[in-house]
Amino acid sequence: MYHKTLSYRTFSVINNVFLTVVSILCLLPMYHLLMVSLSSTAPANAGLVTFWPIGFTFEAYTKTFNNVNFLTSLWVSVQRTVIGTGLALVVNTIAAYALSKESRVFRARNIYLWYFVITMLFSGGLIPGYILILKLGLMNSLMALILPGLVAVFNIILLLNFFRTVPKDLEEAAFIDGAGQFRTFFSIYLPISLPVIATVSLFIMVGHWNAYFDGIIYIRDSDKLPLATFMQTIIVQADMSKLDPSAVANLSQRTIRASQIFISALPILLVYPFLQRYFVTGIVVGAVKE
Repeated sequence: MYHKTLSYRTFSVINNVFLTVVSILCLLPMYHLLMVSLSSTAPANAGLVTFWPIGFTFEAYTKTFNNVNFLTSLWVSVQRTVIGTGLALVVNTIAAYALSKESRVFRARNIYLWYFVITMLFSGGLIPGYILILKLGLMNSLMALILPGLVAVFNIILLLNFFRTVPKDLEEAAFIDGAGQFRTFFSIYLPISLPVIATVSLFIMVGHWNAYFDGIIYIRDSDKLPLATFMQTIIVQADMSKLDPSAVANLSQRTIRASQIFISALPILLVYPFLQRYFVTGIVVGAVKE
């Protein structure tokens, strides 16, 4: 009866209209970029393209995929995202599993938990971080982009709170059958923690894919720049010094830049729908302490 009331139906209509408008506003910039990238150079540079391509052509994408610098940066970002997400999931899930235990099981739990939490409040800063990467010999390497953000306390908190919701009977049954901590973790906890793991994976993937500042600091060679740093360098800073002279003319065109921005955003747009159904569940359950 509650769902049939006039107030509920009114709220549903207003809510759906509002969310539809917000969704359209979020998609319009990407759609506009796509239309610009599919247009010829003259109308794009003149700002005549709105929501339909003028002089339809795939020339921008042809030039983009012939640009060695762009493809190299794209491959670096793919490596960074895949390796960084995999390593972060291993480290964060194992840490969260240990910290999810009660103090009587893991006596030093509170000490370690506060050790992690305090890093959310204080950090060493940019210069000490740079010096650390320099002293470790990681400058100008892929690991310089992955290791500094490997442990994310926010993700650990989401995971450990989700692990706390797992029925203790399952863990006790595994121990009775002779399973150890690692077997219980991989056979019991991980399979039923798919929502929160998918949510954390999405956070990590988006973070790695969109990160550009660490590439500016730690990477010196243009052929090792991640895609976000590459795009920031040639579009925001308009700095062509790190690129091959033969590519500068192509990169100065608006259609080329539009195609590169669209391609750089496409992987996350394709991955998100598959993880979206786990997103709300992972956030809600992982954020509530039992």
